[in-house]
Amino acid sequence: MKIQSKKDLWRLFFASFAIFITILLQVLIPKSAVNFSKNLPWYLYFLWISLGVTLFFAVLTLVKGKKGKFFHKSYFIGTSYFLLAAYNLATEKFVIFPELFFPSPNKILAVFADSWAFILKCDLFSLRLLAISWVIGISLGILTGILVGWFTSFNYWLDPVVKILGPIPSTAFVPIALTAFPTSFMASVFLISLSVWFPVTILTNSGIQNVKKTYFEVADTLGATTFQKITRVAIPASLPNVFVGIFNGACSSFITLMTAEMLGVKFGIGWYINWQREVLGYANVYAGLITIAITFSLIITLLFKVRDKLLAWQKGFIKW
Repeated sequence: MKIQSKKDLWRLFFASFAIFITILLQVLIPKSAVNFSKNLPWYLYFLWISLGVTLFFAVLTLVKGKKGKFFHKSYFIGTSYFLLAAYNLATEKFVIFPELFFPSPNKILAVFADSWAFILKCDLFSLRLLAISWVIGISLGILTGILVGWFTSFNYWLDPVVKILGPIPSTAFVPIALTAFPTSFMASVFLISLSVWFPVTILTNSGIQNVKKTYFEVADTLGATTFQKITRVAIPASLPNVFVGIFNGACSSFITLMTAEMLGVKFGIGWYINWQREVLGYANVYAGLITIAITFSLIITLLFKVRDKLLAWQKGFIKW
């Protein structure tokens, strides 16, 4: 669809307008007299960069003449900046909220400016922990799901175990993990892997059992072996369910990660947040939470890209 009316133009430049108003509020309204912290420029820098980025995409969309993603997200982006301005007014300008527990955007951005290298180190530590745990949890989950879903003998012995142990929150195994593993890192890997393993197992099992019988009949007609029927028919047909399990496991692993990193590990974004909370560094806590939000959002987006690539042949088969 093309941009034609004044309403379309207003929507296109709404995000830039909202950021410009936010800049005016920051510049024209003085800081509260009871706020004794030094003046910081980071929030204003952030707003000017945001204004430049939104204007660039708005003009680019206008030149193309077609409504794109930026056009449809403009209202959301602009409203988000208005909310950010309201929070800044309630903290830095008027000190409506306690400054200790509700740091201003300037203070939060100052944490990124001063401690970005250490925050990045903690984030990479968490990503390494997640990557190792995901490889173990997803691999064992798919393997267990195949065994339970395909082989009657394994279903007899493993299915009750999965149904008994699976629903128990992985964080409930913290005492066992701390005594069973020699290091806190290995205990954390166990807990996160367990949180991923259960949903992947359940949905892989469900996916295999729900594959149409006609597919296997055709495979038998073509002389397929049991291994070929599993790898060429059952697993590809159940991939939509497997990815649902992986997404559920990913969400569970994020929650477990925060708990696991409080077991004694030396780094990690969950450890960083807990450490800063104990020393009342709430600006650092907010910076850690923002880092988590961005990191996990990127991971989920990447998972969607992988799913779309692997399931291109099943496009439209399953809705997310």
